[in-house]
Amino acid sequence: MSRKTRRNQSNKDRHDSQSQAAPQAGSIRSRNLLIGSVVAALVVAGIWMLLFSSKATQPSQPATTNNAAALASEHSPMLGAADARVHIVEFLDPACETCATFFPVVKQMLADNPGRIRLSIRHVPFHQGSEYVVRLLEASRKQDKYWQTLEALLASQARWAPHHTVQPDLVWPVLAGIGLNTEQLMADMNAPEVEQRMQRDIDDARTLKVTATPEYFVNGRPLPSFGLQQLQTLVGEALQQAD
Repeated sequence: MSRKTRRNQSNKDRHDSQSQAAPQAGSIRSRNLLIGSVVAALVVAGIWMLLFSSKATQPSQPATTNNAAALASEHSPMLGAADARVHIVEFLDPACETCATFFPVVKQMLADNPGRIRLSIRHVPFHQGSEYVVRLLEASRKQDKYWQTLEALLASQARWAPHHTVQPDLVWPVLAGIGLNTEQLMADMNAPEVEQRMQRDIDDARTLKVTATPEYFVNGRPLPSFGLQQLQTLVGEALQQAD
């Protein structure tokens, strides 16, 4: 699902949980306080020992060590210089509102740093009907029209995906001015290589625990938390390290 959809659902669940809370009886509370006072010192000591032991014996490893295979994107559409030292991998759902908002910003990052950043797009159809549009996007690659198709779809997303639900009949008018051969596009949407690329993206998203879009990895590093500023900071750090 998109991050906006997941945030709305989380707010509803939190409200329902709070409305069902009930106070505990006074006698139980007193007994718990007595037991807690006896155990507290042991708990604190144990936590400190555990933290110290973890820091001493489990050094952190970069995300690229475990996730390199899942982030390998040779099969994916790529924008920017192939030898750029900063690589952004974006997991995107074409029906995701936040994806449509962030894409121009990411594209501007590439324009502001010519030859230094490359972008790979991975498709994850979380929203209802998104698989249809992902197939269309993948098929457009055979006519060398992927980026034109993606930008046209994201710019007009509200027209063909109201409430994040894809309406296939409304997708085609959006693509009229791109110069696509629609008959070929329809045939290529079901090609075996399209199916294989789609499955690869879904499998890798599952391995990386991608549960919402857009999701970004910069030189193998995930965002510490989601946000535009966090993405810009991570890209800036990668650019400095690449100098």
